[in-house]
Amino acid sequence: MAQIRAMMNAKSWADRKMDKFESATHYADKRIDEMNDRDWRIFREDFEISTKGNMRHPATGARIMPFRHWPESGLPSNILNAVKKAKYDKPTGVQMMCIPLGLACKDVIGIAKTGSGKTCAFVLPMLVYVLKQPPITRETAADGPLALIMAPTRELVQQIEDETRKFAAELQIRVYSIVGGLSIEEQSFIQAQGVEVMVATPGRLNDALDRRYIVLNQCNYVVLDEADRMIDMGFEPQVNAILSAMPSSNLKPLDEEQLVDLDAGVQYRQTYMFSATMPPAIEKIARHYLRAPAYVYIGDQSSSKENITQNIVVLKENQKKEKLMELLTNGPPPPIIVFCNGKKGCDVLSKSLDKQGFPSATIHSGKDQATRELAIEGFKSGEKEILVATDIAGRGIDIEGVEHVINYDMPKDIESYTHRIGRTGRAGRKGVSTTFVTGEGVEHNGVLYDLKMLLASCKQTVPAEFARLPGAQDAETRERNKKPKVLEARSARD
Repeated sequence: MAQIRAMMNAKSWADRKMDKFESATHYADKRIDEMNDRDWRIFREDFEISTKGNMRHPATGARIMPFRHWPESGLPSNILNAVKKAKYDKPTGVQMMCIPLGLACKDVIGIAKTGSGKTCAFVLPMLVYVLKQPPITRETAADGPLALIMAPTRELVQQIEDETRKFAAELQIRVYSIVGGLSIEEQSFIQAQGVEVMVATPGRLNDALDRRYIVLNQCNYVVLDEADRMIDMGFEPQVNAILSAMPSSNLKPLDEEQLVDLDAGVQYRQTYMFSATMPPAIEKIARHYLRAPAYVYIGDQSSSKENITQNIVVLKENQKKEKLMELLTNGPPPPIIVFCNGKKGCDVLSKSLDKQGFPSATIHSGKDQATRELAIEGFKSGEKEILVATDIAGRGIDIEGVEHVINYDMPKDIESYTHRIGRTGRAGRKGVSTTFVTGEGVEHNGVLYDLKMLLASCKQTVPAEFARLPGAQDAETRERNKKPKVLEARSARD
């Protein structure tokens, strides 16, 4: 009977199978000139990079693309050596996109969270700019720094200063911070000895400018980090005053086509602005001081998830296997990825699927690299129609034609969930994800509430039985729902 079932399943799946994809080679294994449009689109999705605005090179008109590895970044060898010594082995998404924009003399508005690597993303192009300038001499030191980074708090300024020095020390570029709580006269004296890069809070820097302790006569590169927070803290007047104190004669024309050849030695002001949000005050500053900026968004903007129909199935643990068989038989055709939380769970489920006539491959951290690669190749070739995996396959794996991802086990956090379902709905195509929810175990750690919020933000259906689960409630609602039960228990005892 099992053999007959297997033959019937094989026949129906074969009828529904899509044509083979163009290439099984992952973009990471291709040369840069072999990358096609789909490769770039998948690459951007994997690193959660989205852009808008003017992405063209001011001089050539060519579209500015992200880089995949440090050698492709376009950074000079001395800076790449500094990156290597700082042990920045792999670039982050914000670095991959913002560094090429900075090297092209573009103004950039970045929307990225703390911890995304944005400091390196604006510091490295800044250092390239500084190295191109004439060295600061005793005579020119009084004209101020060549580049300025502003941040809202003393702690963040000092953190940026430390991070910048990791690279600048190798290049003999001096970095100094101006913050409150220390002698403004002493800070100004040190800066006057010659500093290429200044890091400052807007309040203290504006005070120093008002007293003429510091000037910005030769500062043509400026970064506003956490700009929205600066505005929230009431620093909008100081930020505007500081930007106005910089040379205005070198502001780019509004139309980039009017730019003089950048290679001819003309130096325009370049502005980076990083912010978690874009309130009206930030937009006003951007309109006034930035020219044809490129917008870079790092992190899940939910747009890619709108291509995925996200189904939530509430059931008991002992019902999961039967529901899975139903989905595999009647749902979207293979290739299909099934996610489990544990290595043992993957192995047990894979063996069960094989017995039921669903050829499957398994990958998890308990298998060596050669075995994993063999499993992936079998899945890509169509020999294996189901891939059973832990979160090890949640990132980086790209199998063209995957229309269905099944979370057999609810992931432990919402980030893992978004990466898992992101294996389908790739490069603008439609996809389906199905998640089994029991309301037990790890699902009580807040991930169900996060999932409910994500579904709402992506305009997905939130099943009523899912919304009623205790784990899908916010903390206040959970506590409120507990109280009647506690009172009821007390009354029963009385």
